[in-house]
Amino acid sequence: MTRVTVTYENHIAFVRLTRADKMNAVDQKMIDGIIAAGQEVAASDARAVVISGDGKAFCAGIDITGLSGMMGKDPADVLMPRTHGAGTTNQWQEVAMIWSRMEIPVIAAIHGVCFGAGIQLALGADIRIAAPGTRFAVMEMKWGIVPDMGGMVLLPKLVRSDVLRRLTYTAEQVDATQAANWGLITEIAEDPLAAATALAQTIAAKSPSAIRAAKRLIAIAQTQDAQTVLDAESRIQCELIGKPHQMEVIAAEMGKRPAVFK
Repeated sequence: MTRVTVTYENHIAFVRLTRADKMNAVDQKMIDGIIAAGQEVAASDARAVVISGDGKAFCAGIDITGLSGMMGKDPADVLMPRTHGAGTTNQWQEVAMIWSRMEIPVIAAIHGVCFGAGIQLALGADIRIAAPGTRFAVMEMKWGIVPDMGGMVLLPKLVRSDVLRRLTYTAEQVDATQAANWGLITEIAEDPLAAATALAQTIAAKSPSAIRAAKRLIAIAQTQDAQTVLDAESRIQCELIGKPHQMEVIAAEMGKRPAVFK
């Protein structure tokens, strides 16, 4: 059975988890499907991505029954080899990191529950929009383990250290309001998929080269020193000014019409 579908409309890639009967819990087929979807979208001409889940939940986390395949194996033999992301991740980490590395903006539309592997997948997005009442949890401590799917790269960029520790140490569930207050999600919307789609449409209407450049620049700004960031601002700007996409933006603004990018 297909675990993940990818469809395209108006330059937007819609990635949907389709294991609704299991609240989109992540098993090996889901891992493979999410990674394959990321690879497909990265190679496409999409200008934005919306990730969502079928049924009652975005993602309930790892399907614990699927972990039985690790029994009797040395965890280091399973977790330590860098098999994905050009040697930077293992397959579990790639579930989130393939979206974090995406050159175009990624928006997660979240509802129901977003636990464990689900929250780490959502962290791979640039923006997270959740329905009222959605519940979130960094669930790994419930099973006596730590977040290991990219969460410790992505979560510290969003929340304070004390919030990170509370979420990780307790595995307690928090609602969408608390998640928004802590910076775990971007905003709350009655229909997160509709809100995410509308936002993706806005992004997709902007200069594709400028959007990709902005995402690169933001990544530099979040990790590098001031001098490196200042240099990157100028260098990346030089790549945009006077080029076809920027000239089309100017022409469209002057002509009071939508821009059309080739």
